[in-house]
Amino acid sequence: MLRLFKIYTLYFAQSLKTRLAYAVDFLALMFASMIITASGILFVVFLIDGKNVTSIGSWSRDEILFIYGISTIATALFSFVSSNLYQFGERWIIQGEFDRVLVRPLNSLCQVLFESFNLESIGSLVVGFGIVFFSAGRLDISFSLLDYIWLILSTISGGVIITSVFVIVTSFSFHFEDRVGLSPPVFNMMMFSRYPLPIFNKGVQFLLMWILPFAFAGFFPSTHFLNRNGFELYCYATPVMAVILTFIANLFWNFGVSRYSSVGN
Repeated sequence: MLRLFKIYTLYFAQSLKTRLAYAVDFLALMFASMIITASGILFVVFLIDGKNVTSIGSWSRDEILFIYGISTIATALFSFVSSNLYQFGERWIIQGEFDRVLVRPLNSLCQVLFESFNLESIGSLVVGFGIVFFSAGRLDISFSLLDYIWLILSTISGGVIITSVFVIVTSFSFHFEDRVGLSPPVFNMMMFSRYPLPIFNKGVQFLLMWILPFAFAGFFPSTHFLNRNGFELYCYATPVMAVILTFIANLFWNFGVSRYSSVGN
């Protein structure tokens, strides 16, 4: 286990070294990531201006911003290791780069995830925490030690949940060669996790809970801090959902690998 940790740490160190070779470009991209992430907040602020519109359903602007922040942190953690998933079908399957993964005595999924890192997502991570603590202040939420532990545990679990969903989606590339794959529409659905689940119709709620369970990466963990009753079971099931989805994602991935056929490049 220690050996594997050292190997994947070297993966990260190499990726960091490569990116910092062009430090100005890296900082510019990270700043751009922060701007793009923060721009989503403006939609909430302008939609719920506090005058004409004071809430959506029974959810205030500050509550929605808090949920938005929790979801943003989880999404940033996913984005940190997901760059190779977006281009998996074209680069790894169609161009045949997955062949070199299979000849190494390491887990193939870990190699794909950790070969490169989207370091710009650090900017989104900073914005996410900023939104959480800003909105928490406006909601008079005070954090105890257990609250901080839950914040860290739930957002990491949320990142694992999102990553697992996309690993499952990406695994279909082993069966159907497609340059784009299913990731774009699933990514669009992930954006719904930034808003309160009850504002959607029952069909969307079911989708976000049990088909693409992004509600566990934003909304449900947030209810711990917002004192909203009726969501406790789902809220504290977030780490359990992360473990279950990790197991399922590995099953889908390993089955896909067993069906992989080299292009012969």
